[in-house]
Amino acid sequence: MVHVTGVLVLAGTPIGDVEDAPPRLRAELAGADVIAAEDTRRLRRLTQALGVVPAGRVVSYFEGNEVARTPELVAALLDGSRVLLVTDAGMPSVSDPGYRLVDAAVAAGIKVTAVPGPSAVLTALALSALPVDRFTFEGFLPRKAGDRARQLAQVAAEPRTMVFFEAPHRIAETLAAMAEAFGAERSAAVCRELTKTYEEVRRGPLAELAAWAADGVRGEITVVVAGAPPAAPEEVGPAELARRVARREEAGERRKEAIAAVAVELGLRKSVVFDAVVAAKHAP
Repeated sequence: MVHVTGVLVLAGTPIGDVEDAPPRLRAELAGADVIAAEDTRRLRRLTQALGVVPAGRVVSYFEGNEVARTPELVAALLDGSRVLLVTDAGMPSVSDPGYRLVDAAVAAGIKVTAVPGPSAVLTALALSALPVDRFTFEGFLPRKAGDRARQLAQVAAEPRTMVFFEAPHRIAETLAAMAEAFGAERSAAVCRELTKTYEEVRRGPLAELAAWAADGVRGEITVVVAGAPPAAPEEVGPAELARRVARREEAGERRKEAIAAVAVELGLRKSVVFDAVVAAKHAP
């Protein structure tokens, strides 16, 4: 007899408006053998709002019991159960419990699939009015000021748009720290209570947003910050341009190739580098 393992399903839940629940979520909630929920009370409210009565066993799965409960859930999966993992809002594993269970399930050869759903990261990006062709998700910053400053310093030169999560009681000091690390004029957007009744998106320079937040901000918050602007071309005089071309020629490059390489390296037109080489050749 062939033993059939179960399936781990990661399901996105609404980040605010319950009407945003994916259609498949109802079916998974009703049919799963085990539902692992970050907060069983919030799960109960969600199922009631969706008109779903779970048939399976409901267990808690949160930061405090992830380590202990993961083997139990893997055992259920190996016994053929369909295990549904849901968190309080959004997709599991994105700054929420989930990664440890996915890792253990994959290691055990168990199939893992997902019910795509709402995401505060993508929703905030879309509403930010900042470039979204390339971005990086930074999650929650450290709570201690020194650790937070060091982490912000590490990404100060990041050229991609950055997305952060933050708690309302820390948002003012976080925005102030960002203004110090990234520059007061760096553009950003503070998105709070996304898809909820009091949804608000506040856009502007970091210093301005920090001043606004100083009076207090409520709700769940996602911060989107513009990436660092391109560095200005290095200021290099004609004599230095000629020396750089000469060094490349000495290394075996043809003059035309050396001029082109120096121009690309410094963000200059090739004609500027060429003129510098000619001027150096005729210098007394």
